[in-house]
Amino acid sequence: MQIVGALDVHRRQITFKTLEPVSGECSRGRISPAAREPLRQWLERFDGVEGEFVLEGTTGWRFVVEEIERAGHVARLADPAETAARRGRKRRAKTDDADCDLQLRLLLAGELPEAWIPPAGILELRTRVRLRKTLIDQRTAWLQRLQAQLFHQGVPPGLKPGTAAGRDALARVELSSAGREAVELYLRMLDQLDRELVPIDRALRVFARRQPGCRALTEQLYGVGAVTATAILAELGDPRRFRSSDDAVRHSGLDVTVWQSDRKRAAGHLSHQGPSVLRWALFEAAQCAARRSSPDHAYYLEVAKRIDHNRACLSVARKLCRRAHHILRELGDDALAPSDPPRAKLVDAA
Repeated sequence: MQIVGALDVHRRQITFKTLEPVSGECSRGRISPAAREPLRQWLERFDGVEGEFVLEGTTGWRFVVEEIERAGHVARLADPAETAARRGRKRRAKTDDADCDLQLRLLLAGELPEAWIPPAGILELRTRVRLRKTLIDQRTAWLQRLQAQLFHQGVPPGLKPGTAAGRDALARVELSSAGREAVELYLRMLDQLDRELVPIDRALRVFARRQPGCRALTEQLYGVGAVTATAILAELGDPRRFRSSDDAVRHSGLDVTVWQSDRKRAAGHLSHQGPSVLRWALFEAAQCAARRSSPDHAYYLEVAKRIDHNRACLSVARKLCRRAHHILRELGDDALAPSDPPRAKLVDAA
């Protein structure tokens, strides 16, 4: 490489450090504001030069990587947690320049803990499934506010606002004037979120029917549907980057961390170090193990009897994660292939 560089991305500016390995000439500076156009203009100074740039995989990395690759250079994405561990014990205040120095040093030494850069199609899918999960969480929050207000007003539990009968019952319950205003607002918010979810769910189902990886997941994993399959594919990504299925489980954050000192051992807890949407999708699918028709039903009953329902579902979720890893790995490049185009309808000749 004729030029190597490190970038530290923030919302207001991008701090950079570049180095010419042959001459040893070093340059530092800032790109402000942190946006596509200023970054594109800065990269123009390296036209005709082979460059390699590294940045941490924190918020904002996508447009930076896209612009680096658009300019014809190589982009490296550093894992934030692993990079921080390589920094060692902090002896002085951490600065943007220090972050650039560390990334550049690791890159030149061949010790950079790289993170996976998904292809554009998976990035788009990931954005869509995360948006859906955000809307679902907001819907749950508004539903909980509604239930809390009804309880505060002395309304008996059991009303289902998602059904016509539940709405009729809500219209007849005794509420204060302010309480009635609040309940009507909550219902409007729920209806609005339901309307926003419809086109997203439709797009995900169409994608899942036409994409090879999603089809394999829905066909071979009990409890995995179209929506959960898209979430698993988007967040698990290319399984070939994991050394084993255990690494895939660690990536999901479903692994149990245990701290032990001599004879005292603390209870294990989930690490939660990984995509929360992936954990959600695997847990949603794992709850289907409670059905008798599930191939994991016997295992679920064994763990549920020994511990409880949630722990049993978590155990099944780890099994599903391992199976998803093997299924996608066997597909190879087809696992992340673009979805098949819709088939044209045949029209009879007149």
